[in-house]
Amino acid sequence: MRFDVVTLFPELFESFLKTGITRRAFESAQVDVHLTNPRDFATGNYRRVDDRPFGGGPGMVMMAEPLAKAVESIRVQRNDAAPVVLFSPIGERITHAAVQGWASSTGAILICGRYEGIDQRFIDAYVDHQISLGDFVLSGGEIAAMALLDAVARLQPGVLTDQDSHHQDSFNPALDGLLDCPHYTRPEEWAGQGVPSVLGSGHHEQIARWRRDQRLKLTAQYRPDLLEAARQSGALDAKDEKFLSGKC
Repeated sequence: MRFDVVTLFPELFESFLKTGITRRAFESAQVDVHLTNPRDFATGNYRRVDDRPFGGGPGMVMMAEPLAKAVESIRVQRNDAAPVVLFSPIGERITHAAVQGWASSTGAILICGRYEGIDQRFIDAYVDHQISLGDFVLSGGEIAAMALLDAVARLQPGVLTDQDSHHQDSFNPALDGLLDCPHYTRPEEWAGQGVPSVLGSGHHEQIARWRRDQRLKLTAQYRPDLLEAARQSGALDAKDEKFLSGKC
């Protein structure tokens, strides 16, 4: 798959694409990332990509023409109908299900906005999807783009050392969309605190039940909306409901 990132600051991605476990996906081109600077498509001595907003007001607005030319250039290179994605406060929040969808796609063209906003005419003419990390505002779309790329990369085969690792992630359908359980490692005692005895019992069925119960407990405590969704989907059985009625 190929993701093209349209950004005024391509240098922000240099270390990101070469660091951590997910770099395997980028270096192998399982997730092929290309960076395009819209300033390269601007005109004039100063290659301006922004201007004052019509109607007055604070800040500057990214101009439609350099962005449009950048997207058209990318489309010629790709020779496909890749969707154009804008990171925006009005966008739909990124979820695990959405990440799974992008992870099995052919990729997209990601638009990283800056300044006060982007000329609406570009959005109307080119943007297919608007997505958001959450209800807060960033200085630009680069961090959101990195978040999406990282989430997509770790789902690719062979990227994680243990291929089953991401199946235990919070929000994964393999866990019925619940939060993940607590994890422990050596030493067995740290700062006066021990490890739950069941984890050292070697009894795999009891360990699995403990982990399931902890996922239920944490989800009920911190994300009851996820628990209700799991319940509505029929993912909770009688043992789950018995635990929840007595523990939460």
